[in-house]
Amino acid sequence: VQLVESGGGLVQPGGSLRLSCAASGFTFSNYPMRWYRQAPGKERELVASISSAGGTTNYLDSVKGRFTISRDNAKSAVYLQMNSLKPEDTAVYYCYTRYLNGYWGQGTQVTVSS
Repeated sequence: VQLVESGGGLVQPGGSLRLSCAASGFTFSNYPMRWYRQAPGKERELVASISSAGGTTNYLDSVKGRFTISRDNAKSAVYLQMNSLKPEDTAVYYCYTRYLNGYWGQGTQVTVSS
């Protein structure tokens, strides 16, 4: 199983980024997917989740209305569109699958700073 995140970077407050997570090694379309983040000195927190078919999504309260999770089962990929970014969104972002005992990607750094 592999989860490979991309799309992170440095962005000014108010800007946007789109994170991608490419999955392989399992039947992607059968499993819900999640995005987590971990800021320095803080615990990892769940940012967004999406059901296997994509019809149900959930968000951390602090990102509701700004972030959108989506998936393309034909491409075995999950995305996180992040708009109106704030400095407090700065963190390493990880995608996660509950397949078997659970797998994490390596993470992608998002830094929101002027």
